[in-house]
Amino acid sequence: MQTVNIHEAKTNLSRLVDQAARGEPFVIAKAGKPLVKVVPLDAPAAGEAKRLGFLEGQISVPDDFDEMGRAEIDQLFGNEE
Repeated sequence: MQTVNIHEAKTNLSRLVDQAARGEPFVIAKAGKPLVKVVPLDAPAAGEAKRLGFLEGQISVPDDFDEMGRAEIDQLFGNEE
């Protein structure tokens, strides 16, 4: 793993961050003493869509879903007919 001093890290920060994002972490040191390790985040890459439909076939939604509890809601909000 590459170790860089603070001055070098400041001078080349953009390049070093790109390098870390590609999976090549590095250590920033001060006076030869390692201080921090820069590693990529385990976040989805930009543009990756969340997976939809992953529970398909495992749950079911009743046909009257939009009307469930309607009487109770109307009563709570004074919309009784």
